[in-house]
Amino acid sequence: MLEFIDSPDDLKGLSEKELNPLCAEIRQFIIDNVSRCGGHLASNLGVVELTVALHYVFDCPRDKFIWDVGHQSYTHKILTGRKGGFPKLRQAGGVSGFPKPEESACDAFLTGHSSTSISAAVGFAAARDMLAEKYKIIAIIGDGSMTSGLAFEGLNQAGHLKKDMIVILNDNEMSISRNVGALSAYLNRILTGELYRKFKSSTREFLRGIPKFGPQMSKAAERLEEAFKGIILPGVLFEEMGFNYIGPIDGHDMNVLLATLRGASGLSGPVLIHAVTRKGKGYEPSEQDPCVFHGIGPFEVETGKTLKSSFSYSEYFGEALSRCARKDPRIIAITAAMKEGTGLTAFEKEFPARLYDVGIAEPHAVVFAAGLARSGFRPVVAIYSTFLQRSYDEIIHDVCLQNLPVVFAIDRAGVVGEDGPTHHGMFDLSYLRHIPNLTVMAPKDAPELEAMLKFALDLKGPAAVRYPRGKAIVEDGEDLPPISLGRTQTLKMGADAAVLAIGNMAGPSLEAARRLEMENLDVMVCNMRFVKPLDEDAIREAAATGRIVTVEDNAVLGGFGSAVCEALMRMGLGGIKFQSLGYPDVFVEHGSQAELRARHGLDAQGISRAVKNLVAASPVPDSSRSIR
Repeated sequence: MLEFIDSPDDLKGLSEKELNPLCAEIRQFIIDNVSRCGGHLASNLGVVELTVALHYVFDCPRDKFIWDVGHQSYTHKILTGRKGGFPKLRQAGGVSGFPKPEESACDAFLTGHSSTSISAAVGFAAARDMLAEKYKIIAIIGDGSMTSGLAFEGLNQAGHLKKDMIVILNDNEMSISRNVGALSAYLNRILTGELYRKFKSSTREFLRGIPKFGPQMSKAAERLEEAFKGIILPGVLFEEMGFNYIGPIDGHDMNVLLATLRGASGLSGPVLIHAVTRKGKGYEPSEQDPCVFHGIGPFEVETGKTLKSSFSYSEYFGEALSRCARKDPRIIAITAAMKEGTGLTAFEKEFPARLYDVGIAEPHAVVFAAGLARSGFRPVVAIYSTFLQRSYDEIIHDVCLQNLPVVFAIDRAGVVGEDGPTHHGMFDLSYLRHIPNLTVMAPKDAPELEAMLKFALDLKGPAAVRYPRGKAIVEDGEDLPPISLGRTQTLKMGADAAVLAIGNMAGPSLEAARRLEMENLDVMVCNMRFVKPLDEDAIREAAATGRIVTVEDNAVLGGFGSAVCEALMRMGLGGIKFQSLGYPDVFVEHGSQAELRARHGLDAQGISRAVKNLVAASPVPDSSRSIR
């Protein structure tokens, strides 16, 4: 059947009995494509029936679907004309792994970070009503995203405004599965049925109309109703926030889903449907270990084994932190619902009382760390670069203003590859380097990451260490110079030009210099290590060549190159020929890391080309080499 489904209208041409077989086909389609390309498997397998039911009942794109985070939107994309792009899922030229309005009118809102869907839905609802338009708005949010305060801010306003909208809470924790059954389904049919609503309204009016005791009896009836629902249903919180609560329902029972969605569409005001689903449903390896299959690379469908395995920077960081923690009992690790992603599972096994997972609450994680630091501990906050952006105010106000010894372990810095613009960590050097008291570092390889972590833990103030996604680079037999505040490691001397590289760009820069050596160009290469404080002595020495190229896996605007340029101006060396390599003023699309870096000149070929162009365009007189 899936072969003939290219739009929601095609789906509506099926009978209700055909929907479950279609779901089975969609599951297999997702498994087959993710096994080849990688992607978010478990979360997508868990919402197949829910997504099919939504498109069967509602009218997309007229009705607006807002997917929180968006990594569970594969079925939605398949049903809205994009299944042809799945053979290149998350690859250059293929379909994005997240909702993207540029791809389809059915993607009402771009998402990639969690907990934004309810707030966006309230905005859509307010706009709809001001424009006197008629359509439904449905936000689909996971139980993990509900740990964020942003979700509750949206719920709070939605309950206050009383706008017509539906929030579907996709709960795959399974802890309340005992409530999913005949009784719950029966109660929900009652709660969404027209007869119940009329009875509830008419009963309240009747009781209020009784002289003297009417209002008291009406309030007593309301209290009795809430008490009954509180015993049977875990939705009192949402009811108190102004929502009509429905659930929990079985998120894989198509008949229940269809009946509930149809009933909810007739309710006025905000409605919350609590659907219980199983993450990874329909594929046993994913059901058994949904964390591994949350975001996974290519794998064997028959066994579930990944086809590529390498020791990542995240894993190396986790082991390095454990080694530090064995020597210092003050070290505390903090993660925001990314324990596995940030490599902290091994740390938790060894130090279970010293790891805190605060949920999807990055601002809280930072202030929580500040409280620990103020009390004498050495907290290490491990967060992806793109998610740390949510904590910007707290980094400034609660950590750096007080000069507290909090270490930010910034994972997934630079381009992350297939997850695309919502997940690239290409802004952290720009948004961190201007904050007073904060030391900002980036290692060129894994051993240097450990050395910088140890150095950061010994500082008396805050520090950030940023490192990329992917395979950890470990140079065999490397003699690692000690880390000194603001000091550079010179990898190669040279007189014709200098390449100043930060972090993972040091390796490609050195390779570029070796290639240029074969073309009779003598190029200095510096592993700068620190974005803040900068090594001005190293910059002055590089300036003696008359030509400087800076290289960073970060946005050019306000980044490392900008810092070097500012330093040159500050030192009165404005005549230096200069080029900064990094990402331009655009949101970089999805694709492999290697492909994206090559496209923006951040590989050995691109760096050598930039140096040659600079040399060709700017012959330097001999006198310039005397600058020291």
